[in-house]
Amino acid sequence: MTISELAKRARAVSPALAAMSGAEKNAALAAIADALAAAKEELLAANARDLAAAGELTDAVKKRLVFDEKKLAGCIEGLHALEGLEEPVGRVLQRTELDRGLVLDKVTCPIGVIGIIFEARPDALVQIASLCLKSGNVVLLKGGREAAHTNAALYEVIARAGAGAGLPEGWITLLHSREDVGEMLACEREIDLIIPRGSNAFVRYIMEHTRIPVMGHADGVCHIYVDRAADFDMALRVIVDAKTQYAAACNAVECVLVDRTVAAEFLPLLAGRLEQAGVTWHSDETAMAAIGGLPIADFAAEYLAFELSVAVVDGLDAAIAHINAHGSHHTDAILTADPAAAERFMNLVDSADVFWNCSTRFADGFRFGFGAEVGIATSKIHARGPVGLEGLLIYKYKLRGNGQIVEDYAAGRAHFTHKPL
Repeated sequence: MTISELAKRARAVSPALAAMSGAEKNAALAAIADALAAAKEELLAANARDLAAAGELTDAVKKRLVFDEKKLAGCIEGLHALEGLEEPVGRVLQRTELDRGLVLDKVTCPIGVIGIIFEARPDALVQIASLCLKSGNVVLLKGGREAAHTNAALYEVIARAGAGAGLPEGWITLLHSREDVGEMLACEREIDLIIPRGSNAFVRYIMEHTRIPVMGHADGVCHIYVDRAADFDMALRVIVDAKTQYAAACNAVECVLVDRTVAAEFLPLLAGRLEQAGVTWHSDETAMAAIGGLPIADFAAEYLAFELSVAVVDGLDAAIAHINAHGSHHTDAILTADPAAAERFMNLVDSADVFWNCSTRFADGFRFGFGAEVGIATSKIHARGPVGLEGLLIYKYKLRGNGQIVEDYAAGRAHFTHKPL
């Protein structure tokens, strides 16, 4: 089948998936989890083939490419976590009596057909597929070519288990080539939303080559600001976690800003801890004088490695201004014992996620309790931050009456009550 035909099939089965009950979808999630566990050896072997061909890839990409027993266990845990979440489709968000016997409901519903293009990270395929299933969305997937064997193996297991659990054929489709992506972007009548995950240039390319709405983020230039009222021991622990727990992640910290009033005392402590953790740092002029390091070439750098920018700023407002100017509106944190400073930071930093006294690595759908995520959205549309189930839903209005007509209201024979229920 051509990509256009696959997209038309997806559109055709979308209403059937949207109408499935929560119990039916949960049973399918459980069946997929069991099938993935049973296919462990097959999946690990497929990933070994991808890793063997990974030669020239960067270390950051190679880390994302790994799909081992730990990643598999995480995927299975995520599937079961989704099972336990409240059914997202059909929730009444608002109910209003327009008049007696005329009631308006605002109700959640699936977006419909979603095209998702993601990086060479196989576990993302499982997360995306499961979230789309739980939210009642049909999905067309295109993963990075570096993970082709692992993605294909995962797709076959998921599609086979889904079919056995009664899901409609075509609820999930795996695309294989760059040419497929180009064709998918032309399917504006069949696809409701595109979610790209990749480089800034890639996301821009997607936005410029389709009329389909696009949601996502390009870069993860995350900051931590060490305030004058920060607890140094806590700050060092949080910074090291945010940088090293998984440096290739988009929510890893890339720039640490330090208040000038504590810089002389804090920077040597930070340098010692970074050196101990194997992190290379880039310094601005003030930090260079205190702790050396490499110069900062670009405050908007996303290292995705054991590298970090360190800069000194003149207080809270300067930190906020720096982040809003150089950040990617992804995740930024303040470390302070001053609640007023923390609230000002969280109110004025224009990012999807703003944290107080914790690691930027918490910016994640699973850690937020969403079950998983299809990505992080930094734009200001219907979803922002980790996009879990709610970000894959839209709403419709359902109006129930018993023969009312507008002419009666226009002529004054009937009157609206507009009463919240």
